[in-house]
Amino acid sequence: MPSSVTARASSFIQVLRRVFTLAAPYFRSEEKWRARAMLAGIIALNLFYVYVAVLGNEWYGRFYDALQNKDVVAFWREVRVFGWIAFFNIAVQVLKFYVTQLLQLRWRTWMTRSYLSRWMADRTFYHLELARYAGKDGTAPDNPDQRIQEDMQMFTSATMSLSMGLLNAVVTLLSFIGLLWTLSGNFSFTAGGTTYQIVGAMVWLALGYSIVGTVVTHFIGRPLIGLNFRQQRFEADFRHHLVRVREYSEAIALDHGEKVERGQLDLRFGDVLRNYLLLIKQQKNLVTFTSFFGQAAVIFPFLVAGQQYFGGAFQLGHLMQIGSAFGKVQESLSWFVNNYDSVAVWRATTDRLTSFDDAMKAHATRDNALQRDPAAVLHTDDLGVALPNGTPLLAGAALSVAPGDSVLLQGPSGSGKSTLFRSFAGIWPFSRGHVQVPGDAMFMPQRPYVPDGKLRDALTYPNAASDYSDDQLRQALADALLPDLAGRLDDSDAWSQKLSGGEQQRLAIARVLLRKPAWLFADEITSALDAEAESVLYKRLAATVQAAGGAMVSIAHRAAVGDFHNQRWTLVPQEDGAAGGARYRLNTSAVQPAAA
Repeated sequence: MPSSVTARASSFIQVLRRVFTLAAPYFRSEEKWRARAMLAGIIALNLFYVYVAVLGNEWYGRFYDALQNKDVVAFWREVRVFGWIAFFNIAVQVLKFYVTQLLQLRWRTWMTRSYLSRWMADRTFYHLELARYAGKDGTAPDNPDQRIQEDMQMFTSATMSLSMGLLNAVVTLLSFIGLLWTLSGNFSFTAGGTTYQIVGAMVWLALGYSIVGTVVTHFIGRPLIGLNFRQQRFEADFRHHLVRVREYSEAIALDHGEKVERGQLDLRFGDVLRNYLLLIKQQKNLVTFTSFFGQAAVIFPFLVAGQQYFGGAFQLGHLMQIGSAFGKVQESLSWFVNNYDSVAVWRATTDRLTSFDDAMKAHATRDNALQRDPAAVLHTDDLGVALPNGTPLLAGAALSVAPGDSVLLQGPSGSGKSTLFRSFAGIWPFSRGHVQVPGDAMFMPQRPYVPDGKLRDALTYPNAASDYSDDQLRQALADALLPDLAGRLDDSDAWSQKLSGGEQQRLAIARVLLRKPAWLFADEITSALDAEAESVLYKRLAATVQAAGGAMVSIAHRAAVGDFHNQRWTLVPQEDGAAGGARYRLNTSAVQPAAA
């Protein structure tokens, strides 16, 4: 067997394995009996549909014989028979459509929830994005949002449609091939003075016709798989940038960045258009051939069998049965030809989902070099922190914070202050060593996440608003210097767009005042506030933590923040080749008040 054929066979088997990997879990899930029953019902309906088609083929013979013989009684009898055949045909198609759509909906629902659970578990969504932006695209899929929302729908729909279509084609072939063999009889021709007879000639002609069509279709349509894969990615990239423009609309407007963003959008839309034009050209070639192939198949059996009909070998009904049976056999054998474009889209969608699935599995089985345990204090042993590209920022750090302490972490921009906090929180996958962190710890990023919806939900995020009374919510807003929002708890809005940067930081501080954590890790949480507001809020945060018997660790560049801390950690650049190979070392000292 040629190596190219072997490679294609191997590739086809790999595709089937990937499809099975994606499809099987649902039919083994807690919904397996319902799913299997619905699938069995769809298969049964497909089989009955083919049976009705066989009855229709037999009807063709009787009906056209009645027309040729001008038999009025037989004609009206067959009209009544046709009514029953049409009724069952319509009923089966409607029922099959409904059950198929219902199964697709339930299947998509289960898959979406399963993928969402895995994507959100163990901060997989965060780690995959880190890997992607670190340039590790081989393991980090692009646009997981599109894969979960759009590709999932396309996969379930296309898998059901194509699999049932293929089943229908196989059953139709098995049902009609014997009939066509019987109807076509023997075909004789003379060549070189010798007469040859071909038994079941129409079957062999249908087979040869379909093989030629399949080979040519595959040759023309093969590039569609890669083009469809890239088209989905380019469409998602374009949509993603549109969302970013909307999300950062104020910053873009203030910077007068409209031209730059328009250029970026044009660039991404250009990728969409260029790839789509290639798709159109390739699809045009495929449609040209498949249209010719389908039209030729209509007249082909009559050209072959017409000579025998005109010679009186059989009646018109027999000829029409041959044409109908040939069409069914040829259509079944040409299933690949007629569905190549759909198969190409389905193959691309399957590849995108399986690569996403593989990336999540790889994350789930990845060894975590950082050991993180709960404790009453913050303590690290031999802590190492690196960038996603492997560059070490900090090595061998031994740190300790006890209840009652307050630590200010400072250092040059880009030295890894926020990354050290991420290691404490257990979300940074490029850390190693051992960390003990109190369970009642709250981490605050410089730019808080403020969800859309009711203000009370944004205020209590990620806790439920029902955990607090309205008085508690209003008091927290007032204490965070947001008294004007106290009367808007039930207002729904896009708060990340509605509130200024300073207001968003104060809203995040209000969350702390509500939750009253014992341990607080604050990353530049007052960077957008004036000095007076910063002083007031830091006093309240320090009092909250002290009352809970914990400690506070802050990142800040302003010297005045040091007044609320008694220790200072400073990240200091190291010479190349220093111990551990890290760029920075961590010095500890007592804080000198800014006023001094």
